Amino acid sequence: QLQLVESGGGLVQPGRSLRLSCVVSGFTGFTLGAYAIGWFRQAPGKEREGVAYMSSNSGHTSYPDSVKGRFAISRDNAKSTVYLDMNNLSPDDTGTYYCAGVGPFDGRSFTYTSPRQYDYWGQGTQVTVSS
Repeated sequence: QLQLVESGGGLVQPGRSLRLSCVVSGFTGFTLGAYAIGWFRQAPGKEREGVAYMSSNSGHTSYPDSVKGRFAISRDNAKSTVYLDMNNLSPDDTGTYYCAGVGPFDGRSFTYTSPRQYDYWGQGTQVTVSS
């Protein structure tokens, strides 16, 4: 079992940046790097969509075209925290942002892009981009 808690959301003007954090906790001795992690967002009336993915173990990152070059996922294993850095935000980026995890995977590198593939979810943090 993992517990994920997001923070860092808020109201931001178009063109500005924001960093989201996701603190991950689990059973004693768990290794964050053994899990595949994803950031997803959901706007009212829309389906949940992925915005950043990090592979288990290798830490390989990938992004959909809608955010590529603007968003970056990273992790600090010592702090058991995953980050989402968002730059040049636009109103289209407005939504509730969730981090999610699946695993653990023993040494293998997996990337998951569908929310249905994730087992653990945080409660979400709201991001509103507006002038």
